[in-house]
Amino acid sequence: MKKIVFAGGCFWGVEAYFNTIEGVLNTKVGYANGDTENPTYDEVCTDKTGYAEACFLEYDSNKVKLESLLEAYFKVVDPTLENRQGHDEGTQYRTGIYYFDKDDEKVIKEYKAKEQEKYEAPIVTEILPLKNFYDAEEYHQKYLDKNPNGYCHIPKELLKKH
Repeated sequence: MKKIVFAGGCFWGVEAYFNTIEGVLNTKVGYANGDTENPTYDEVCTDKTGYAEACFLEYDSNKVKLESLLEAYFKVVDPTLENRQGHDEGTQYRTGIYYFDKDDEKVIKEYKAKEQEKYEAPIVTEILPLKNFYDAEEYHQKYLDKNPNGYCHIPKELLKKH
């Protein structure tokens, strides 16, 4: 089982989306790569903690490759927008890919370079080792399962199992 963390705007939709992908075993939402300990949602929303709203994934690399997860990720974010996705603005909505395995860094950076060819503006998605991750409050976990009409910047048709 491998792990990776994706930040792609509001974490509700990112989690719901990755839960549709075969081989993704577990997900949880939380706050990644910030500067304080155990932040709350309200603190993260102040833009003063340095955290990104993110989705932690555990996946079976025999069923889904990192490249496939990266392809899925770039399908639902605009990686050229800084601190914004959809209607959400602020540092917590930046895009980022935070890895655990040093070997994944090369794969991610090579994929980003290939993805850059699709854009005139530079991709601003962070690619960093995961420094820290704190689980978001329980009401955020699997939010769109609990609130099917909740806000999401990801098109609803992409949130169905495939």
